[in-house]
Order: sequence, then structure tokens, then C-alpha cells
Amino acid sequence: MSSMSSLRLILTRHAKSDWGDPAAPDHARPLNARGRRAAGLMADWLVSRGDLPGEVLCSDAQRTRETWDRMAPKFAERPPELVLKPALYHAPADVMLAVLRGAKSPVVMMIGHNPGIAEFATRLVARVPQDSDFSRYPTGATLVADFEAANWAEVTPGSGAVIDFMIPRRLEG
Repeated sequence: MSSMSSLRLILTRHAKSDWGDPAAPDHARPLNARGRRAAGLMADWLVSRGDLPGEVLCSDAQRTRETWDRMAPKFAERPPELVLKPALYHAPADVMLAVLRGAKSPVVMMIGHNPGIAEFATRLVARVPQDSDFSRYPTGATLVADFEAANWAEVTPGSGAVIDFMIPRRLEG
């Protein structure tokens, strides 16, 4: 019999990206100034709550990597392992779950893209938060959810308990 333990997922959509160069391929779009600020604010919020990931599963797109680059210094006391996952680039919910099931740390941060991340967040939790921004999952949006499972391979849709949900706009100013 496997012992149950609590796993925590921090599910973050990349911060606001720059559409300034219409010729730039989508995968190579960087963050804009607001997105760079927002990523730091979201990391500060997580640190203030004691939500420190041991592992970061991140899409390999420029804007997701740059979101993590702006967050990483805030976790400098206990730097998590960054794992770039090309499969997370514009991944649908089922692919995101498959990637998560390979995670090793009890506290995992996943950085991805819409529309997949909003769908993934909605499918993972037993009850969605009463929050008008949750279904949109705007840039920088972060869900913190707990799962009672022995390991990530056992996590199933609808089994997560929402601990918190935040968007950068509420942390600005």
C-alpha cells in the first residue's frame, strides 16, 4: 500500500509577451516590460506564502523561459531544478498532465500557455475557484493546488484542491 502525501502544484501562465515584432516567430516572442515586472511580483507572492518549488517544468518558448528567468532570483535561497519541456509549448491539457506525471519534487511549478493551461487548471481541480479571472487565465495567472497522492504519476483530473489563485494585476501598485 502506498502512503499518501500531499503534493503541491504551482501552475503559472507565462507573463505578458511583446507583440512588437510581427515577423518574430511565436516561439521566440519575448516578454514586454509589464510582463517582466509581473513575473517578479508573482514570484514575490509565492515566496511570501512559502510556496517554493523544488522543480520547474517549463515550456521551451522564449516567453516562458523569460518568465522563469525573472522569477528564479526570488527563489535563490533554495533554487529549484529547471526542466525545459518542449512538449509544454502550446500543450493541450492531456499533454500537460502527462508531463506533470513525470515530476519528482513534491512541490512543482509548471509554466505554460493558454488555452491549454486554463483547460488544465479547470480539469485538475475538484472545484474551480469563485474568481472571474480563473476561466480566462490571464498572463501571469497562478493557481496553487494540493493533491493527496503518493506521487505525481497517481494524480488524476478532478482531484486537486484549490489553495489559492492570483493574477499580477492584483499585486501591482
